[in-house]
Amino acid sequence: MKRLFLVPICAGLLASCATTSGPTSVEIQAAIASSVADPRRPEADVARDPLRKPAEITRFAGVEPGMAIAEIAPGGGYYTRVLAASVGPTGKVYALMPAFFANRPGGLDGINALAAEYGNVEVVVIDYAETQLPEEVDLVWTTENYHDMANGNIAEVNDWAFNALKPNGIYFVEDHSAPGTGLTATSTLHRIDPEAVVEQVTDAGFELEARSSLLHNLDDPHDVSPREVEPTSDKFALRFRKPGRGQVYVPPFTAQSH
Repeated sequence: MKRLFLVPICAGLLASCATTSGPTSVEIQAAIASSVADPRRPEADVARDPLRKPAEITRFAGVEPGMAIAEIAPGGGYYTRVLAASVGPTGKVYALMPAFFANRPGGLDGINALAAEYGNVEVVVIDYAETQLPEEVDLVWTTENYHDMANGNIAEVNDWAFNALKPNGIYFVEDHSAPGTGLTATSTLHRIDPEAVVEQVTDAGFELEARSSLLHNLDDPHDVSPREVEPTSDKFALRFRKPGRGQVYVPPFTAQSH
């Protein structure tokens, strides 16, 4: 569903744009560094850090202490742990588990144990047509899952993310890259063209705010499964923003491109 493109404005000399105070850059960096160094993280997760760069990626995504985050399909919880420790006791992580996990015998045991360990993680079995979280969140996060969701009703997922976020909230997507392939590699190679993601997510009403090259691997041939690439596949990371309140419509042809 295509939504209106919005940009923020101020009310001239008679008023100013609202600002909110939050943690400083130093406090954010310290919280993220502490989360990555957290001794509760499994050794197998720590061993993957040089390739996944969790501190840099978490910082790029805009994670801050006190945030409420919805993490789509957290898998084994690699990032769930980092996010939970980064947002701290005043923050919250909703771990959104697909129904097929919940329906497996013991399918939720691992993520439930993680939630009990961290205290600020709540497991939610997600139905994108029905589920509404107890609060609007600051960030919707998904890593290495978007290509799978694109094989289903991705518009429903992106609309859910848009509606789940606060105004000015962030939608963060990281995945295995297949440049120039559109959606043709999602089910065969388990990759996706980053431009296809941009098109789909902006169609849902988001603005592309930033791209990251942190996880680029220029030696990846892009025509094999990510599991066949050593030491790791080429990945893209995209940060989108939901427009905020107090904004006016601007025709798309006048909007700044990314």
